[in-house]
Amino acid sequence: MFYDHQQIEKKWQKYWEENQTYKTSNNTDKPKFYVLDMFPYPSGAGLHVGHPLGYIASDIYARYKRHQGFNVLHPVGYDSFGLPAEQYAIQTGTHPAITTEQNITRYEEQLRKIGFSFDWSREVRTSDASYYKWTQWIFIELFHSWYNKDTDKAESISSLVKRFEEKGTEGLNANQNDELNFTAEEWKEASEIDKEDILLNYRLAYRAETTVNWCPALGTVLANDEVKDGKSERGGFPVFQKKMMQWSMRISAYSERLLQGLKTLDWPQPLKDSQEYWIGKSQGAQVRFNVEGHDEIVEVFTTRPDTIFGATFMVLAPENPLVETITTAEQKAEVDSYIEETSKKTERDRMADVKNVSGAFTGSYALNPFSGERMPIYISDYVLMGYGTGAVMAVPAHDERDHRFAKKFNLEIKKVVETDEDVQEASFDSKDSVCVNSDFLNGLNYNDAKALIISAIEKKGIGHGTTNYRQRDAIFSRQRYWGEPVPIYYKDGMPYTLPTSALPLELPEVEKYLPTEDGDPPLGNAKTFAWDEANQKVVATDLIDDKTVFPLELSTMPGWAGSSWYFLRYIDPNNDEVFANKELSDYWGQVDLYIGGSEHATGHLLYSRFWNMFLKDRGYINQDEPFQKLINQGMILGMSAFVYRVDGTNQYVSKNLAKDYTTHAIHVDVSLLKGTSDELDTEAFKAWRPDYADAEFILEDGKYITGREVEKMSKSKYNVVNPDDICEEYGADGLRLYEMFLGPLEQSKPWNTQGLSGVYGFLKKFWNLYFDGDTFSVSDEEPTKAEYKVLHTLIKKVFYDIENFSFNTSVSSFMIAVNELQKIKCNKRNILEPLAVIISPYAPHICEEVWNLLGYSESIEFEKFPELNEEYLVEDEINYPVSVNGKMKFKISLSAQLSAQEVEVLVLQDEKMKEILAGNTPKKIIVVHKRIINIVI
Repeated sequence: MFYDHQQIEKKWQKYWEENQTYKTSNNTDKPKFYVLDMFPYPSGAGLHVGHPLGYIASDIYARYKRHQGFNVLHPVGYDSFGLPAEQYAIQTGTHPAITTEQNITRYEEQLRKIGFSFDWSREVRTSDASYYKWTQWIFIELFHSWYNKDTDKAESISSLVKRFEEKGTEGLNANQNDELNFTAEEWKEASEIDKEDILLNYRLAYRAETTVNWCPALGTVLANDEVKDGKSERGGFPVFQKKMMQWSMRISAYSERLLQGLKTLDWPQPLKDSQEYWIGKSQGAQVRFNVEGHDEIVEVFTTRPDTIFGATFMVLAPENPLVETITTAEQKAEVDSYIEETSKKTERDRMADVKNVSGAFTGSYALNPFSGERMPIYISDYVLMGYGTGAVMAVPAHDERDHRFAKKFNLEIKKVVETDEDVQEASFDSKDSVCVNSDFLNGLNYNDAKALIISAIEKKGIGHGTTNYRQRDAIFSRQRYWGEPVPIYYKDGMPYTLPTSALPLELPEVEKYLPTEDGDPPLGNAKTFAWDEANQKVVATDLIDDKTVFPLELSTMPGWAGSSWYFLRYIDPNNDEVFANKELSDYWGQVDLYIGGSEHATGHLLYSRFWNMFLKDRGYINQDEPFQKLINQGMILGMSAFVYRVDGTNQYVSKNLAKDYTTHAIHVDVSLLKGTSDELDTEAFKAWRPDYADAEFILEDGKYITGREVEKMSKSKYNVVNPDDICEEYGADGLRLYEMFLGPLEQSKPWNTQGLSGVYGFLKKFWNLYFDGDTFSVSDEEPTKAEYKVLHTLIKKVFYDIENFSFNTSVSSFMIAVNELQKIKCNKRNILEPLAVIISPYAPHICEEVWNLLGYSESIEFEKFPELNEEYLVEDEINYPVSVNGKMKFKISLSAQLSAQEVEVLVLQDEKMKEILAGNTPKKIIVVHKRIINIVI
């Protein structure tokens, strides 16, 4: 029977949509299972075949769990705020909302074509006001919260105000920007502006001057992961370090909890390692050094206070505020020049550059509090303002970077840890040796010396033992248009939140999407974007009088804001009263399976965990962590095609002749190849671009053969394969099966369209099991034991494979089972019905069709997954090979129930064996039970 995949797939996609087959109920006594894909950004290019890999895997698992009787939540939505749509708006004047809507429509068409079992009724978009209303609400909650270190959680800012009213800062143990000290009386006497300023020191969402990655060409601040080699990832524009007033999120308050929480998660170890490194916990001491001739002090954090006697100079971050104060007139020009150079590097670049040594002397000296020696103070880009205190005490004898710096600037290198190595030539960093040249620490091991020096530091009143974290607070404002407006207005220069009744604060219309002439963010172009405090509404900007009408915040939220909580909105997407009903969030709880790329390790995944913990602290949800199990899918790589242009000509030489010429390889669109071959359609190539119209070709055997190479699939390499084309030719089920068949989910693997023919051949064989010629023919006759064995072998294998996410080996098992059933001409209902259920998570369209032909009017989706019966896998007889002196002589069929001793007796009684032995007694008989018999004579 002809397998018409196009007709079948259209039919069932229409059925699923009309019947809302995958709509998830909240009212059920079934156990829940929450399967989620990482939030897609709807780009203008649409999907290529690499994108659905993770979606197919999660869809298989979601369908499988439905077959097991679970109430499965498998939603979809779009992370629809983003820089690409804004850049397009700047270039064309098209509103980002229009572009985004078009892109989403395209994405949805493609996703529906592949047959995903998403609950489309729960779709969310971060750029919808009904969604970002709650992103703004969470921001307001963060603004009105502080972190109490004693209770180790976030609490309402009102509890902090009450504490200040009762006893000021006495006994306060809070996460804060600066350590403040005041009495209850001083608090009560403070003005409202001063009180608000003080509270900003503690709020979890706060405004402060921060060093940021500023990209003038894009007119916005960029996150570290949006910058590569000093340039913006989007557009490749130069990025500079700049100090600006920015909103920040106090994620640093959660560093220890984020670290400890990793132990409870079933995540890939490399991903956990990335977050652990990013958080960067270290234990040591905070020490204050006096600066000669100044009132200022330099405070450092060091993990090796035991080496303080070897500290011979100090290094400050170029952006450290102390630099301006302590730099001498003679050194100012050099220092200013160095600061300017450093501003062109991102923090990530500075951390990564371990080879280059650079710096500038400030002209000032610090005093070592223990040795009393003068320590020259330098600045260098290897010290970061955001880590520790933005200053280090340099111990060149025992730190590699300090050593390179000392050698470059000819500074003293003093050994304080015992070693036979020459520390003048290379640093020696060890915790296994003892202290030397260190006064009262001499002879002590690392632990004892560390404890004693911290005690001495505390007795001198110059510092204390402490734990530090590399993780810095997350910058939360972007100077761009297409993002969530921040629900803040300014009164007397202080930020105040809008009342929640005014949410959502909607994104206003603007005439242009660039910053204003005064350098304000694009929202500064809005004509209606001011807050009327008296009437509680947004009004025209020209009404601002700073008495009753106030300016609104002009920055927008970063790209990660909406994606930090979307998994919670899917639980209750249409609720206008709360972001998610508590009963529903208690029922759905954590995401049970999350599939997505490893590139989000220190961005989205960290921020989501932070927001989740915060919402738990404030009592809005019950679960500590958002994603219990996470799998990083690998990439599907493209097979690029190349033509070889002879240098200085418009001639293109075929691949195998190119060695005879001086050529330059050029990427060519894979759509210009003939069919699935490597042959270039030369006429199509000439029509591809104007500069190729006059191309001449040097052919081999009348053909132009392109070079091929496996690379990342991307538009710039012209190696993108559109899933729509694959679905058209091989079907969505063919695409789904092939993407799984390519290899283990976590690994990267190359795409080869030619490989689809094998999978498509399998689907045709599977289809024809249910037909006799063109007639649907399934028998109600009881299957044989051999037929049951094929089925239950498959059930066992597929159950194991899906539970272990080994989807590629399942597809191989399907092929083996169908081949075996075809050989024995099986058409038994008791075999073919469960077979359709087993294969349906992978190839749902064809399985729905055969299920319907089998007489069922309901979808196959909720049919119980077949149960394994191990009895069918027990062998009745074993065909033992009999080997004599290492050579196989014959085979003997014996009951599988016989013991090894019984097998030994029966083989010796066999006529063939008697003939071989010729009356002799064997020297040795070895029976490998149910496998082989070895006899030595």
